Amino acid sequence: MAIPFEFGYEKPATLESAVRLLGELGKEARLLAGGTDLANQMKQGFRVPKLLIDLKGIGELGGIRFKGDELQIGALVTFHDIRHSTLVREKMNILHEAAGLVASTGIRNRATMVGNICSAVACMDSAGPLLVHDAVVCTVSIRGEKRYPIGKWFIDNRKTAIGDDEIVTHIAVPIPQKKYAGAYQKMMRYSGEDLSQANVSVLALGGAEFRVAFGSVGPIPKRSPKIEKILTTEGTSKETIEKIKQEIGKVISPITDVRATREYRLHMTRVMFERALMTAMERYRKPHIIA
Repeated sequence: MAIPFEFGYEKPATLESAVRLLGELGKEARLLAGGTDLANQMKQGFRVPKLLIDLKGIGELGGIRFKGDELQIGALVTFHDIRHSTLVREKMNILHEAAGLVASTGIRNRATMVGNICSAVACMDSAGPLLVHDAVVCTVSIRGEKRYPIGKWFIDNRKTAIGDDEIVTHIAVPIPQKKYAGAYQKMMRYSGEDLSQANVSVLALGGAEFRVAFGSVGPIPKRSPKIEKILTTEGTSKETIEKIKQEIGKVISPITDVRATREYRLHMTRVMFERALMTAMERYRKPHIIA
């Protein structure tokens, strides 16, 4: 189905040109990277811009690379790229896992992780892995560069902290300087095709430190400092895990919709938390680092 609405189109060759165009038009413009969400919205008459700015010709927005102690993932990097990146598989396996469960093969070939966190739908797969790794969202505008901690990026369902004149250039993911291992669990109706009905991310680190994030069970994804503290101070015994399962009900706020009931989402989040925790710890015990 074609988009039955009129709009301007520009495909700048440089980031500077894109920043200038967006700075001139602000909220009247829309940015196109993967476009899997934006195209559907425009077909339905939502978010039809005065100007569509296509970023796909800007080479510096692509690529996955190390810079210092950060793994940098460019704005044009697709979930297919992430899934097939040796760097991501070795250094951030939790994101590697999540990328392989995003939508379908066709969507993964086009959709970008940056677009995923900018759309900020509650069921996104990227947020949990980025939250437990303390990622930073890096933007640029006519006012200069800015870095947003991922924990402050999500404001509400489909709403982020980004300004109308800002372009996300990349996501910077700090690599822990001690042994670590992660695991991602996603509840869906069938493998590799469905939206997340609930998801859990767990990162285990040296010094008995744990990070835990929940997604698709509230308006925004979130970490739980209280659950993390319980794991760090009380360990991972069966009794502690059962205690945390009860705590989960106070942390998340799932809803009932056409895909799952509130009660089922809550139950399965508890189940997935235990599975993710056990998997992360099993990977951590291996003699080499697995992210």
